[in-house]
Amino acid sequence: MINKDKIKEIYLENQNRTRENFSKNATRNDKAFRLKKEDMCYMRSDFTVDRDRILHSGAYRRYQGKTQVFSFTNMFDEETSTRSLHTTYVSQISRTIARMLCLNLELVEAIALGHDLGHSPFGHDGEVSLSKCCVKYGIGEFHHNIQSLHIVDNISQQGEGLNLTFQVRDGIISHDGEVHNTTLKPQRNKTEQTIQNYIKQKKKGEEINWMPATLEGCVVRISDTIAYIGQDIEDAIRLKIIKRNELPEDCVKYLGNTNSSIIDTLIKSVIFNSYDKDHISFDKESSYYLYKLKNFNYNRIYTNSNVKKARKIINKSMDIIFDQYLEDIEENNYNSKIFLHFLNQKNKEYISSYTNAEKVRDFISSMTDRYYNEEIKTYLLPGSFY
Repeated sequence: MINKDKIKEIYLENQNRTRENFSKNATRNDKAFRLKKEDMCYMRSDFTVDRDRILHSGAYRRYQGKTQVFSFTNMFDEETSTRSLHTTYVSQISRTIARMLCLNLELVEAIALGHDLGHSPFGHDGEVSLSKCCVKYGIGEFHHNIQSLHIVDNISQQGEGLNLTFQVRDGIISHDGEVHNTTLKPQRNKTEQTIQNYIKQKKKGEEINWMPATLEGCVVRISDTIAYIGQDIEDAIRLKIIKRNELPEDCVKYLGNTNSSIIDTLIKSVIFNSYDKDHISFDKESSYYLYKLKNFNYNRIYTNSNVKKARKIINKSMDIIFDQYLEDIEENNYNSKIFLHFLNQKNKEYISSYTNAEKVRDFISSMTDRYYNEEIKTYLLPGSFY
């Protein structure tokens, strides 16, 4: 028979040992809190519980079906980076940095694994296309970080949400690897109202200076950039979009010319410049060459002709499928996939809380690339209704 009191005693001893290894700026496990209180597990910390809830969510399983950048390769190249691979890299890099800085590894891992849950199919191009449709129907801009929080709060578990801790939820909505920062300093006074105000402003298209509430959230945010910059280059080289000798010579000299060397240089920069400090930072040289490499990627990779061609197709098809699902809801077409694979699995609170356009947004953003492609065929190919 299991002695629950002994399990609790072992857990508390373990937490005391863990706390002794934390830096003074780390987020302690006993500071975790949820909007809805729960009993303690006494086997896993609250942040570890959050990590496990994310790992077992449907949105996490769908990571593997969403491409990172090169959506035009999704039907013929299975080595191209997916959200699943990217998220694994972010988690690995974040844990390496957090371990060296004596921060909370459990919090870092939970944020890292959940940070991209809200990404639409086809990466950034899909996000831009879906956002246009959302604005068209008056529900505000689509941003994947906001959608990630919406998933863990309001969509998962049939609409009940995962009831994650505030610190993990804040880390998820506060990641943004595309914004370039040399230094990230936690915004420690954030509240739930702060988050809700941010969501309203971002949906209106306002630019906001927004930082995570914890150092661990800052680690994940800076790791997001470290994880994708070199991997996008490796994918582009393998797809013959660029050649390795075309990388900027000064960037190569300072950062290296492979994904592994770029990651190694940037991680060491972060550790050296952030140790025992209440911020997470690159040194100025690393930040400069990283920014220059980002610009190179944008000009040579993200605006490549094949990428742009795929973007046009995504734009056209997104309008079609968004309008079709709206029509299906309004006409109670219960044979539509939006009912069969989404709305029929949601509770009454979700159904009554959101407009039809918001329900369409939530369904489309949950799709993998392959699922999206099959749905487009359903509505566009002759004879597909029979």
